Amino acid sequence: MDKIICLLLSLTLAGCATYKKTYAPDGREAFSIDCSGLASNWGACLSKAGELCSTKGYDMLTNVSDAGHSSTLMGNSNADANAIRASSQSNVMAMSGSVINRNLLITCK
Repeated sequence: MDKIICLLLSLTLAGCATYKKTYAPDGREAFSIDCSGLASNWGACLSKAGELCSTKGYDMLTNVSDAGHSSTLMGNSNADANAIRASSQSNVMAMSGSVINRNLLITCK
């Protein structure tokens, strides 16, 4: 019974995005957002970014996953979000059956 409870708790927590304050390479305050796990996706990172920056909006500086995808993003958040969605589909296929690590670095506008 304890194993089942631990498994359910792990799956529940895996769908959440966590963050920590950090600094961008140019010195601005930034947030490193982690939305790793099988039950999560890039949408969890994007939602957390929206929560953190509210109506100010945000700039995505980098996104990294362990499926080999890493890119530097600047500019329009909507275009960046579309690029992440497209790349995350191939990441899921490449990492099928294992945990996917995803991390997004943003700065609020």
